[in-house]
Amino acid sequence: MTDIVVIAGMSGAGRTAAAGVLEDLGWYVVDNLPTSLVEKIVELASAPGGQIDRLALVAGRQHTELVDKVASLSATGHRVRLVFLEAGTPELVRRYESTKRRHPFATDGLGVLEAIEAERAMVEPAREVADLVLDTSNLNIHDLKARLVAAFGSGEPGHGQMQLALESFGFKNGLPLDADIVMDVRFLPNPYWVDSMRALTGRDEVVRDHVFAHPAAGEFLDRFDDLLTRLLPHYAMEGKSYLTIAIGCTGGRHRSVYIAEKLGAWLAERGHRAAIRHRELERDKILG
Repeated sequence: MTDIVVIAGMSGAGRTAAAGVLEDLGWYVVDNLPTSLVEKIVELASAPGGQIDRLALVAGRQHTELVDKVASLSATGHRVRLVFLEAGTPELVRRYESTKRRHPFATDGLGVLEAIEAERAMVEPAREVADLVLDTSNLNIHDLKARLVAAFGSGEPGHGQMQLALESFGFKNGLPLDADIVMDVRFLPNPYWVDSMRALTGRDEVVRDHVFAHPAAGEFLDRFDDLLTRLLPHYAMEGKSYLTIAIGCTGGRHRSVYIAEKLGAWLAERGHRAAIRHRELERDKILG
């Protein structure tokens, strides 16, 4: 059976870039594939004598039919994972205006903004069933590559272990769109209000000590660790391949960063693969 990744999502969100990353990782990539040909391509790829172990398909615009195709392939025994790429509307507008390209839905007098919203409604069924949703609004090509390498860089098709991601963020900049579980740690003391810590982050020892000195920090970590220990096997049994846990504080630079790092270390001790990313710190690097 073939290990298949189907890349779907919004135009301008990075599907072509994602295909390039997977090709570099050794996947056989078919770009802009009409949905009607999905099963035929998989049949040819898995035929005896010319079997392709890892196949990446970049879906065309027929996302509604794509959901049925993915379900059909899974039912025949192939390992199929659906990756959905999206970005916020303002960012997609900016990308199309900067490239001067016409949006594929910009017909019948629709402007770029209206075309984006029309497409978003059309692709929603695929997003709802996706195994992995990536919001590329604040990602550059290197960040996108890192996410995909973490998810699909294994040389062993069908290695099967559920992959975890811990993401710190600031509520003032909005919730991460790709989060499965969201925890709010704004009940902990905020180092921002200590002048000597304001420019530091949750990776700095003095900030970690300040946050952990609050009795609720240890209790929260113990209880959340226990909750994850109980829940993760059930997510895995339901066939979930990826789970993103978002930890939020006000600005996303102190408390959430520390808690995400601490949880990541605890999960690693229990044998779980947990990629850690800090949205606001990464955003600082992009703006810098």
